[in-house]
Amino acid sequence: MDKKELMERVAADGVKFISFQFSDVTGTVKSVDGPISRLEEAVDQGFWFDGSSVEGFARIQESDMRLVPDMDTYAVLPWSPDNLKRARLFCDIYNPDGTPFAGDPRGALRRALADLEKRGMRYMVGSEPEFFLFRRNGSTDIHPVPHDVGGYFDFSPNDEAVRVRTELMHALDSMGLEVEVGHHECALGQHEIDFHFSNALRSADNVLTLKYTVKAIAAQHGLIASFMPKPIFGINGSGMHCHQSLFDLKGRNLFYDAADKYNLSPLAYGFIGGQLNHARAFSVVTAPTVNSYKRLVPGYEAPVYVGWAQTNRSALIRIPQAIKGMSSAVRAELRCPDPSCNPYLAYTVMLASALDGIEKKMQPPAPLNDINVYELTREERKEMDIVELPASLREALNELDGDEVVKRALGDELYTAFTRAKWAEWDDYRLNVMDWELTRYLETC
Repeated sequence: MDKKELMERVAADGVKFISFQFSDVTGTVKSVDGPISRLEEAVDQGFWFDGSSVEGFARIQESDMRLVPDMDTYAVLPWSPDNLKRARLFCDIYNPDGTPFAGDPRGALRRALADLEKRGMRYMVGSEPEFFLFRRNGSTDIHPVPHDVGGYFDFSPNDEAVRVRTELMHALDSMGLEVEVGHHECALGQHEIDFHFSNALRSADNVLTLKYTVKAIAAQHGLIASFMPKPIFGINGSGMHCHQSLFDLKGRNLFYDAADKYNLSPLAYGFIGGQLNHARAFSVVTAPTVNSYKRLVPGYEAPVYVGWAQTNRSALIRIPQAIKGMSSAVRAELRCPDPSCNPYLAYTVMLASALDGIEKKMQPPAPLNDINVYELTREERKEMDIVELPASLREALNELDGDEVVKRALGDELYTAFTRAKWAEWDDYRLNVMDWELTRYLETC
């Protein structure tokens, strides 16, 4: 979209304000709002803002930063009132001297994809963020109550959750997300909305759009939408499975090989090998919270062990069975990410890990198709060289610190900002006294 078309669409949509949006290092969406009269100037010159208070951005003496709108990301926010209608534009962030800001998560992914395109490839991702809809449990109680009593793929024509989810899908579709399906997930109050496979940058934009749209629409119904990985003990948590492929510039899927048992090319095997090799290190980016590691435990359909398979859904990477003649559908589904992650950073480290595997011609181990890894003893897993994902945020941070490929993908600025934020989160967690500790120890000690 060029500036002329953008201004015409804004006028036709009756938009009064523009939200210039970007992401901090943790994945929280930030916004600088301006009247429509400032739009043309912002497109031509950028939009200055103070970055000193944004997580992972500049120090106070270096706070001036410039937002440059990406006109292709224009979308009307469907929950805004007609008389004060707002639209959004995602932005890239630049330093005052005109150079890209190294701590911009979206910019880091954009640069990685540009480098990949010089090599004749495009990284395509389709993510499946899961979320919960909760009723408020009183005015101040933070303990959530599921919004419905449905199960996986359940349908009820009078179910309020179906009506809310349908409204969500309509809102997302109006914002250009190309929604494919929406359905109830396994746990009470848990849902999933899938959107079309796309280039990684657009896919990451879509994840952020979905998250704040779901929260906005849910709030209009008096509900809380949560993308917390494990909000309730004893039931499935929320993941964000990522379906991935590499395509050439003519649109041919580079993962496909008709002669292979799994229809996978040598490049695809290198891709899988690289991600398995670096999974323990990049897990802190794809599953970045203390709570993430309460989802990544046996028994709740979340991956725990580093391996790949076609028929085993508990594997870290699953290769969905391809329909004959549909070469474009061959893909690798990475199942450890969760929706609390910053998708720009997650896709950046996932891609870097895969490319390391391709460049070094890494071969993944034998697939875990006919093995229930959960039933193996520790000794049996060791003999089969099956390793586990980190069990805590602290362990994951230590793994990242020892992996130069993943650290280099983030760059010094993002690595420093990200790890500083995550170590602070870990310290806050370990110093707090939890309800579980009071229940277990208060009277017994």
